[in-house]
Formats: sequence, C-alpha cells, structure tokens
Amino acid sequence: MVAVVSPLLAPGSDVLDERQRGVVERVSAAERAHILALPSDDPLDAKRRARVQATGPELFGQPEAVRATLTRNDVALESVATALSDGIRRVLLVGAGDSLAVVTAARYALESMLEVPCEPVQSLEFAYYQAGLIDASTAVITLSSSGETTRTVEALLVAQNRNAYTVAVTNTSGSTLETEADVALLVEATRVGWPTQSSTAALALLLELAVRVGRRRGVAGAAALRSALDALPDTMRTVLGRLDGPIAAIAAREVTAPTVLFSGGGPNVAAAVVGAAKVKECTPLRATEIQVEEYHHYNSQKAEEPLFLLVPSGPSVPRAVDTGTDAHRWGGRLYVVTTEGERAFDALDPEAVLEIPAVPESLSPLLYLLPAQLVGYHLGLAGFAAAEAASDD
Repeated sequence: MVAVVSPLLAPGSDVLDERQRGVVERVSAAERAHILALPSDDPLDAKRRARVQATGPELFGQPEAVRATLTRNDVALESVATALSDGIRRVLLVGAGDSLAVVTAARYALESMLEVPCEPVQSLEFAYYQAGLIDASTAVITLSSSGETTRTVEALLVAQNRNAYTVAVTNTSGSTLETEADVALLVEATRVGWPTQSSTAALALLLELAVRVGRRRGVAGAAALRSALDALPDTMRTVLGRLDGPIAAIAAREVTAPTVLFSGGGPNVAAAVVGAAKVKECTPLRATEIQVEEYHHYNSQKAEEPLFLLVPSGPSVPRAVDTGTDAHRWGGRLYVVTTEGERAFDALDPEAVLEIPAVPESLSPLLYLLPAQLVGYHLGLAGFAAAEAASDD
C-alpha cells in the first residue's frame, strides 16, 4: 500500500514529532496563501507597481537599517559568538531564495574567522537530505525574513532533533523561526517593497558575528575586518549615491532585453543571485545568475543579452575578464561593477565599468548587493514607463 502524505507536509517531515509536524503544517498553509497573492506578469500590474515604488525608499534606507540592526543585537551577538567559539566544528547556513544568497555571501567571512567549515544549504536540501550527520558539535544558522518560510522552519526543527545549536536570523519578532530557535538575531528592516534592507541588514549581522568570533579567537585579520566593517554603512551610502544615476540610464537602455544575466565569483555569486531575483520581482523580464567559471562551460549568453559582472578586486578578476571578453564575442552587452582603481576591465569597455570603494573581499557583498538591487529596481521603473507609453499610442 502506498502511504498517503498530507499535501502540506513533505516526506522529510516524518522525522519530526507530532508538535513539530503541526508547526510545519501551519506555516505551510500561510506560505501558500502568500504565494497565491503575488503579482502577475502584466506589464502594468498595479500590485507589482506598488511594490516597486515602495522599494526605492527602502533600498536607499539600507545604511540606517544596518546600523539599527547591529545596535539592536549587540547582546545576542555576543551570546552567539561565545557559543560558536566553544566546541563547534561545523556550521550550516540554511535559507531559501534571497536568504540563501545572503548566507552564501557571509560564508567567506565566517569561515575565515571561525576556521571551521561553514556550508550554505538550501532549506529543503538540508531538511530532507543533509541533516543525517549533524550533532551537538554543529551549529545551524537559519535565515528567513518572515520567519515563516516553511522549509526553513522545518530545517530548524530537524536540526533541533539532532541536538544542533540553532540560531534564527529573522525580520519578524514573534515568528515561528524566532520562537523555535535556541537564540534569535532580529533584523531591523521594512519590507513594503521587494526585499532589500532585510537582505543587507541580515548580511551585516552575519559579518558582525564573524568579526566577533575572529576577535574572540585571536584570528589574524580580525582587527582589520573590524575597522572595515564599522565604516561600511557610510560606504553603502556613497555607493548608492554614486551608482543610482548610471544604473538608471543603463536600465532605460535594457528595458526590452530578452534575458538579463548576472555573474560573480566567491562571495559575490550571492550578489549575482540577488540581481537576478530583483529583476524577476520588479519586472516581467527573464533573469538568471551564473558563476564566472560556469559561464564558460556553455554558450551562456545570447546576442543582445546584457550581462552584469559583479567582481571586486581579487582572485576572480582574471576569469571575469575572460567572461567579459566572451560576452562581447557572443554579441551580448557588458556592464562591470568592480573596485575603484581596478584596471583589468579597461580593455573591454571602460565606459561600461562602474567603480565602488575598495573593501576586504570577505565584506564586499554588503556593497555589491546594492548595484544588483538597483538594476532590478530601475528596470522595474523603466518597464512601467515603457508600458504606459505603449498603452498611450
């Protein structure tokens, strides 16, 4: 006889107890209702337009959200830093969607300061396929802005059943993720528009956690990261002011692009993921991300497609130059965001290079998420303007 499984519960839920299964069923029903309420791909969809318009003030308010988040969590961060410094041999970073991108962005900093493996894992993959080997020496850090993402909640519950130390990072006080975790870090961000602050403020929390663990453990380089991280909110403000106009102009040119591509390497694969996500949220356009090396294993870019390369100075630059070269070879268009003073891309097209201040590469995603977000936001605004113009003809 074939077992019948509730449509709200995936097969992996059979490792949970009755109370935990009830939690999963409750959040799954609520999440499904939210999904059904998302905007359509109508070029003049009013619901999407309202969210795009609300995204702007939130996007430009990110430096303040980062500061407020770090201040709010000062005591909790010390608690988590202490726990991670005492016998933890492995850290799993669990999320879905933008949240998975954020934990991926934090991995380099966390591993360099904790000096143990810190592995980003998609929520379903962890809950159903990768939880078998965790134990009390494992920390599982889960990220969900709503605190009600079904598979992320389920992943945390599975981790608890394995006696792992569980940390929730969430935007929502009183959410299921917060109440179920051993300890929670609460993000100070608004989400009327498409997610921006909830990503960067959460990333800042994880970078701050890395620095605190590094200083506690006496890791070389922790003091330099401390100084650089303290300066980043002001640098974020500089980047937003510097890139807003140029990216708006690029968006006006690319509003009819068949597909928008983003690429990066190391911690800024995450920025590419976020860029593609913002385009899909803010517009009806297709968008995708691809790691700079993987770009070369297929005919990844087609003629007339724009590619945004998000590559600070570092070991990914030579391969990213190859990527930009091939973008032109395939007849695509190229835009590069890189470190101020980086000259490697000048031979490709210096007019298509946008520069932002130098920071340690492990902290750089906090800056490189910003142009990724701006591309989606401005393509959204340009798309509504173009659709209005077409409807008036």
